[in-house]
Amino acid sequence: MRYRSSYRRRRNSSKSAWIIILGLMVGAGAYMFSSPSFEREDPIIKSENHIYWNRKDPLKITISDNMGLKSYQVTISDGRNSVIVADELIREKSIKEKVIEVNYPSKTIDGTPLNPKATKFLVSVIATDRSNWGFFQGNSAKKDIVVNIDYHRPDVNILSNSYSITQGGSALVVFQVKDENLKDFYVKEGNKRYRVTPYKEEGYYASLIAWPFNQDHFSAKVVAEDFAGNKRVVNIPYYIVYKKYRTSWIRATDKFIDGKISDLAESNPQYAIITDRIEKLRAINEDMRRANEELIHELASKVTDTMISEWKIRTFYPLKNGKKVADFGDHRHYYYKSRDNKVSESYHLGLDMASTKMATIVSSNGGKVVFTENNGIYGNMPMVDHGLGLYTLYGHCSTILVQQDEIIGAGTPIAKTGMTGLALGDHLHFGVLVQGIEVRPEEWMDKRWIRNNIDNVFKEADKIIEGE
Repeated sequence: MRYRSSYRRRRNSSKSAWIIILGLMVGAGAYMFSSPSFEREDPIIKSENHIYWNRKDPLKITISDNMGLKSYQVTISDGRNSVIVADELIREKSIKEKVIEVNYPSKTIDGTPLNPKATKFLVSVIATDRSNWGFFQGNSAKKDIVVNIDYHRPDVNILSNSYSITQGGSALVVFQVKDENLKDFYVKEGNKRYRVTPYKEEGYYASLIAWPFNQDHFSAKVVAEDFAGNKRVVNIPYYIVYKKYRTSWIRATDKFIDGKISDLAESNPQYAIITDRIEKLRAINEDMRRANEELIHELASKVTDTMISEWKIRTFYPLKNGKKVADFGDHRHYYYKSRDNKVSESYHLGLDMASTKMATIVSSNGGKVVFTENNGIYGNMPMVDHGLGLYTLYGHCSTILVQQDEIIGAGTPIAKTGMTGLALGDHLHFGVLVQGIEVRPEEWMDKRWIRNNIDNVFKEADKIIEGE
């Protein structure tokens, strides 16, 4: 009996010990599965499976981890020889993302060079995080990246361009771009990128360019870059013509502010609460004008990427017997009571023309109507897209005769002159824009200018493209 009792005690004690051990194991397992320090998410190696490299610039590969990166290694192989080009144990524990810059190695570890004629390399990346998972070894990720070697810059050929460009004016360029791995290309002037339109055949493009009237310097170029980072920049050889624009001083009378300025202010809740005359003038002449112009720039920035076989443009003559009453580019200073009390300023971004009251306005060239609403200081303002980034707008209209998105032909009546918006008399504000930049309307109203700067440029390019 004693033997059986002792045996039972030992068996119960052994069972309790196993229950305790099992409980500890379950608890440890639960802790490991729930503790952030034992997370099981692999690091991320950010790269496409196939990329391009010019071997001159560092090859950049980004690795990241939600907890923290511990180490990484990068190996390059040409199919026969390989070399470790990056191998780091990251000491700082808080780093969760790192950009690895890989330079082309001249030799492998044993001194054997990688094949200089190789057109492809295999880059292998291994990244490990700081997790305690995997018996404190951490989570690892590996990625093999096929790297295509390309050290040839894109070819850019200027076929033809306008001989000159005038400050505030426009110009044309037709060019060719060739590269098997072309990534991006555009015309650039200052900080402005001009979108280009495919012309006649694959690889040929045309673009109108503008020189802002209030910008002192101009230098246009074609920029082309491939996926390997090779870039070519070719200057467009324009002859530069500077032009000085007028400066006007305008007296802001109480009648003007209490009349037109107040009418515009009351039409917009944002400005209707302003009671001070000078503040109201600034709000309309500067703030509202800025918002109106931003809308115009946005509308006029769209350029089709559909290939065109030709682009013909006639001289613009929107108003029969129209007489110029205000210049383009006029810098207007407004003063109150005395000339030394300047209270506001603005630029006049179109050409004002007047004839008879509520005269018919026509679009001398066909296109698509992109806007038919009221636009603040511009009043009722139809706007037409003529292709290649060229837009015309017609401000202060009393009546608009076309519909939004309507396709119109040359000579179509589009509106009647009026005095809506910030207009003191019945007239037309005629504006011309190239890819969102206001340009001199006079150029587009000049038959000779169009022939020399547009028609002849296309003719010269056609001879090269068509092989004549």
